[in-house]
Amino acid sequence: MGTLTAICASEKRGTVKKAVDKAEIIADYGIKNDAHAGAWHRQISMLSREDIDDFNRRGGNVTDGEFGENLIISGLDFSQLTPGRRVQIGSAVLEITQIGKECHNDCEIKKRVGMCIMPLKGVFARVLSGGTIRPGDRADIIE
Repeated sequence: MGTLTAICASEKRGTVKKAVDKAEIIADYGIKNDAHAGAWHRQISMLSREDIDDFNRRGGNVTDGEFGENLIISGLDFSQLTPGRRVQIGSAVLEITQIGKECHNDCEIKKRVGMCIMPLKGVFARVLSGGTIRPGDRADIIE
């Protein structure tokens, strides 16, 4: 069992996502009003709070949303999140579609720190069923 610690969204691609108090998750779309939502396989991106905290302990100095992640979850075993697995957060159900992605050449974090965790640690999903989610909601891997 994990806990959703932050939700981040941005209205325009290429900008840092900002933390929000709640989000409406829409089936086959993603987060309402988020630039990366749409009819594709990376509707929602996730990172573990522990990976972000570890990155910051090594000098990363990033804030929530700076990696372009939508959801930050603590206490969930991200090694179990393989394509096809499902995660329930509140009433929303997500299906994992991809692990990691290539960093953009102009990734600000990579320029500033020399590395980025999204290529190895980022988890992407499509939305199977929607709902409203808030930080503090429980996050579970489901069968």
